[in-house]
Amino acid sequence: MALLWRAERGGHRYEVRAAGRTLRLYTDGVLHTAHNPRRVLTHAVWDLLVLPAFLLEPPPARVLVLGLGGGAAVRLLRRYFPRAHVTAVERDPVHLTVARRFFGLRPSRRLALVEADARGWVRDHAGPPFDLVIDDLFGGRGEPERALALDPGWMGALAGLVGEGGALVANCASRAELGRCAWRTRPGLRRRLPGALALSTPREHNAVGAFLRRPVAPAELWRALEGVPGLCPRRTAARRRYRIARLAPAAA
Repeated sequence: MALLWRAERGGHRYEVRAAGRTLRLYTDGVLHTAHNPRRVLTHAVWDLLVLPAFLLEPPPARVLVLGLGGGAAVRLLRRYFPRAHVTAVERDPVHLTVARRFFGLRPSRRLALVEADARGWVRDHAGPPFDLVIDDLFGGRGEPERALALDPGWMGALAGLVGEGGALVANCASRAELGRCAWRTRPGLRRRLPGALALSTPREHNAVGAFLRRPVAPAELWRALEGVPGLCPRRTAARRRYRIARLAPAAA
């Protein structure tokens, strides 16, 4: 891969690399964003963060993204839900700079880019709830690690931001990590978010949890993707790229 840009800031190493037409942002060796300007879908974990939005009726009007990186998930949201207002919270100012310079994200009437720590921002938020909350908070050196565990306190705080009929989506480094999330062990969280799906791809270790204000089955999401360019399940490619399963409570 060709190195386009490199910087050292605050003890962290940042790189933007190109593989063909795909741009990739690495921080301390961890891939944070991959984007091909000629291809809307990433065929990777960032697609999974957005797929649950197609379950929402009406479509999401207010979206919160915690952890911008280079903005791959935000670009997908703007493509498929252009009328939604997206608030993206990112504590790393270098990521915000890279998102603007290399990945084409600019603040606008429908996109707010906020430099802030996610925990503090969530704690202090006093505005209306969101239709969709995406937690993509990652760090690590060499290997990706969640910045905040999906424990009862954090999942409870995120659930408090989800409006009626909305959804919480959280990215995990592995299926095992998703399996340890508080939703599986805390009945109170399951009452607040009774529907849960596990999403993954065949090529990646990441697993994404989607937690909804109503019960939901995998088949419902596949039906919701009918007619969506690149995602229609009648095309075998979509079935090969994405795996959608029900997430069950932990065994008693």
